[in-house]
Amino acid sequence: GETMKGDFNLDVIANVIKNVNPDFVALQEVDFKTKRARNYDLATELGWRTKMIPLFAKAMDFDGGEYGNGILSKHSFIQTRIVPLPYKEGNEPKIAVEAVVKLPSGDQIGFISTHLDYLEDESVRINQVNEINEVFLKNKYPTILVGDLNAEPGSKPIAILEEKWGSSYDKNNPLPTYPSSNPKITIDYVMFFPKEKWRVINTEVIKDAVASDHCAYLATIE
Repeated sequence: GETMKGDFNLDVIANVIKNVNPDFVALQEVDFKTKRARNYDLATELGWRTKMIPLFAKAMDFDGGEYGNGILSKHSFIQTRIVPLPYKEGNEPKIAVEAVVKLPSGDQIGFISTHLDYLEDESVRINQVNEINEVFLKNKYPTILVGDLNAEPGSKPIAILEEKWGSSYDKNNPLPTYPSSNPKITIDYVMFFPKEKWRVINTEVIKDAVASDHCAYLATIE
């Protein structure tokens, strides 16, 4: 709920979402009833402000409440699940949360929000993407994987994912997403499986230096 001005302003974050009117949003670093977030359920607050259905998924207990990932959706959930990802003791626990939804077309898809380890040693991220593949590649329905993967294009974790998942970014010109004040590196992704069944229509990095330390990344895929 904190902006880059250091204040607590959920409307600034909600407005970034409302301005692009997405079907789904993956949220990272989400507080649930922590002291620092004024005991708010942030996913529900953002859902109310954007008129979307909220889902919070706990990765760990924190500051009198919980901390993890979230999803906002225009479409109601058929089922949801949390998949714990491998992490080193002493590091921040990480998860992937999936919502399975039925679209107005009648199609059923999975939408996953995740946030991978940020430390320099990429061995933990490699273990995390291997777990994501192990669990979600068993899906019998088309699936979208979204999040802050803390790994740049061409790195080992991204290469492992891209063996099976398609990526929405332009391989010849990846648009940087971080830091929002002056984006220099690409670490936020929208991926999809099976990769040959999806088509990328458009992608956009939304440059807003106040709402978050990352730029929002918008992909339109079919």
